[in-house]
Amino acid sequence: MPSNALPVMIAGAGPTGLAAALWLARRGVPVRVVDKATAPSSHSKALAVNPRTQDLLEDTGVTARMLAEGWTVRGLSLHRSGHDDVAVPLSPLLDSDRSLLSLPQSRTEALLADALRAQGVTVERGVKLDTLTQRDDSVAIQLVHADGAVESTHAPLLYGADGAHSTVRQALGLAFPGDELPEPWQLWDLHLTTPLDPDRVHLFLRPDGFLFALRVRDDLWRVMGNGTDPLAALPVGTVCGEVRWQSDFHIAHRVAERAGVGRVLLGGDAAHVHSPLGARGMNLGIEDAYVFADCAADALAGRPSRLASYARLRHPVHRQVVRRVGALTRLMHGRPPSLRELRDVLVPRLMRFGPARRQFLRVAGGLDHPVRTRG
Repeated sequence: MPSNALPVMIAGAGPTGLAAALWLARRGVPVRVVDKATAPSSHSKALAVNPRTQDLLEDTGVTARMLAEGWTVRGLSLHRSGHDDVAVPLSPLLDSDRSLLSLPQSRTEALLADALRAQGVTVERGVKLDTLTQRDDSVAIQLVHADGAVESTHAPLLYGADGAHSTVRQALGLAFPGDELPEPWQLWDLHLTTPLDPDRVHLFLRPDGFLFALRVRDDLWRVMGNGTDPLAALPVGTVCGEVRWQSDFHIAHRVAERAGVGRVLLGGDAAHVHSPLGARGMNLGIEDAYVFADCAADALAGRPSRLASYARLRHPVHRQVVRRVGALTRLMHGRPPSLRELRDVLVPRLMRFGPARRQFLRVAGGLDHPVRTRG
């Protein structure tokens, strides 16, 4: 690639944008990453790094650092009041030698950013992508810097990894159809003294909802659920300590009508959003980044049809994963009462039934479809 080639522009310095930039930089493709936030977030939406992500990042050296910092989730336990727990192993996950890894998203982002800096690329923070215009051979982009300065520039390609409220997606005029669960959900990162097994994911079926608990590190746990007073579902003997982060949110399941138009492509939450149940959001975005980097490098090397390949390859995957995670979430969240009754009977049986358990673990592990970069 010519030394004076314009850099590929990546909007968004979350895991998707950082991973895309890293894979391109390792191929010798000039890249520029901008993010409107002035600093990385200290809070972590995602906690689990699945086997697929670990495999994809292996050659970059990031996986080794993830494994050194995180801890391996050994199993999953289902809890129901008045019933015996149902426990299943997660390690190793099916066809992979790896298992789920618990590591805060903030640390995943930091490790990706470190690897990217080693390639000579630093995230430009406090820089907002404001407008874009596609041309035959480039994308005209207007950036607004933190001091208000406006920069007009061009890029051969633009990757929108700028989140659920993506400016890039909106500029393309792409719809973001889907639905939203009506009730609010609550999330805590808090210190717990608890009899819960610290090496397992814990799912609680409640009369008016659902609760999820996973240890982050030491005695810090992520607890998330709907219904009245979710923390009351934690087992007897649990003592709640300092809350490090608390958030209320709504769960939506949406997929952009297309994964890109022309020289502008979408990945991560800009292209798909769904509930955290299934641990796919961040991981699916990193998978998007891997496919984007392959298609983009080929396009810049003289095969422009590869841009259309990206959208054609990723959009069906987005729809499939969001549909599966959405169905699982609607079953587990326990509303309306008729569905809750079905859930309370069906879910324990499915967890004991080998083929159904296998399919659930394949979804959680990111192994429910192949990663295709051609087609």
